[in-house]
Amino acid sequence: MNIIYKIISNFINNKSLYIGEKVTMSEHMIQTAMNAEKAKSSASLVCACLLHDYGHYILEDPDKLVKKKLNGKHEDIGYEYLKKFFKKDVVTPIKYHVLAKRYLARNKKYYNLLSKASKISLKLQGGILSNKESKDFEKQTFFENTIKLRKFDEAAKKTNIKMKCIIDYKKLLISQLL
Repeated sequence: MNIIYKIISNFINNKSLYIGEKVTMSEHMIQTAMNAEKAKSSASLVCACLLHDYGHYILEDPDKLVKKKLNGKHEDIGYEYLKKFFKKDVVTPIKYHVLAKRYLARNKKYYNLLSKASKISLKLQGGILSNKESKDFEKQTFFENTIKLRKFDEAAKKTNIKMKCIIDYKKLLISQLL
């Protein structure tokens, strides 16, 4: 249960703006979870959405990495940390949500919807997937939920909206523990 308190504390105490956006990292992740709830997603997908960028909390300075044009691999860092505590249904979409952006960016309409910051990070994360990489990704067990997470993620950068609080997700987090 210690992990739940640590997560809640990180959400409450981290006031850093989400890289290149006008919302904090915490607001972004909560909005992503709110989008999943609005779509009546499973509890595991809502939890994955809530924690999808948790790796940014673990990285020293995500903004500095972007300025130095480095990929911090926050998805791998978050996955490796969270897999010790949460169900596979939660952590696997987290691991692949960057790959989902690279996959979806093959579609020009999707690519054009990306924020400037998201286009910059796309480049740092390896750019648009090739056809072979895309076919391999489509075979992943959690492909559909990972794509849903990514779409909820892109729509979660709004300012001046009624926000839930991380405390509102405490029971959900507990329910998704191993």
